[in-house]
Amino acid sequence: MSMMIKRDLSAALGLCVILLLSSANQQPVSAQSGGDGKAGDNGKTWQAVAPGVVEPRSGEVKIAAPVVGRVSAVMVKTNDRVSVDDPLICLDDEGARARVASAQAQAAMREKARNEKSAGKAASRRNAEDAVAEAEAALIDARNSFDNAVRARRTGNGSDPTVSAARSAWIRAQDNLERERAQLRKVEAQSGTPLPTQLEGQLNIARSDLRVAIAELEKLTIRAPIAGTVLKVDVRSGEVAAPSLPQPLLLLGDLSHLRVRAELDEHNTGKINVGDAVTVRAEAFRGQTFRGQVAAVAPLVQPARLAAPGSRNLTDFNVNEVIVDLNEPGPLIAGMKVDVYFESK
Repeated sequence: MSMMIKRDLSAALGLCVILLLSSANQQPVSAQSGGDGKAGDNGKTWQAVAPGVVEPRSGEVKIAAPVVGRVSAVMVKTNDRVSVDDPLICLDDEGARARVASAQAQAAMREKARNEKSAGKAASRRNAEDAVAEAEAALIDARNSFDNAVRARRTGNGSDPTVSAARSAWIRAQDNLERERAQLRKVEAQSGTPLPTQLEGQLNIARSDLRVAIAELEKLTIRAPIAGTVLKVDVRSGEVAAPSLPQPLLLLGDLSHLRVRAELDEHNTGKINVGDAVTVRAEAFRGQTFRGQVAAVAPLVQPARLAAPGSRNLTDFNVNEVIVDLNEPGPLIAGMKVDVYFESK
């Protein structure tokens, strides 16, 4: 009798294991795909279902410090709108400004010494070099005027037209510098132009040192790489910023259009194509649906980072990232978890 009981228990346990394994094997498919031809709301069927997260069209742009430095000013706050090249964060630049001033003095001294000697046949090149140096100085002034205009507007002491005018002047200064550099290259390429004299060479070196000092100073003003909205600020004045910090100083995003980054089970990749219609749902807005289309399917399979629909627990399967453009995001906001339903064709 005891042997029969043991055999019955073994058979029962074996059946349970089989059922558990079968359920585990089917879970990723049902959670991710909803089952081929499975009926959805109002009789709809879905090719697949995938978890996703709402994000700005630009994605989340992480702003980090290019060099190590103490933060002297944070010029924006969460929800601020910024344009390309707007100053966001200023690092302590006292030492860098001193190096620029020293380099400017050295260049001025070398220029005075050079001017005491006749240019001779190199007059055209000398004039072109001086024009480039003047254009570089004008560009610095225009950039400083733009930064001051942006600061004034953010403190309530400036206006949008003033900022727009300063930005236009900065752009014109950039264009003028490019023209003067092109003219210098043209003069240098002419046959018969003599080599630089010792004094001219010393001036060129001093001007190069000045350019390096200015470039190092410019790194201490962290600017917006895109036009968008400040999503998060994670730095304060007085803190030390560094490129190696794991947390970005700021997050930017273009919220003019939202999209969804979905994780599609790799087994369903062949069913989904660019242009396919999708329905998006969020637990925060039950009963509402949001329409969209597949904009891109990544050519890469990688481990999942989002939880499967329904469970909200991360499961162990590989996925393709699918980008979905939303027609009308409505109340959806960046960072919100959603489920993406890929409609049957």
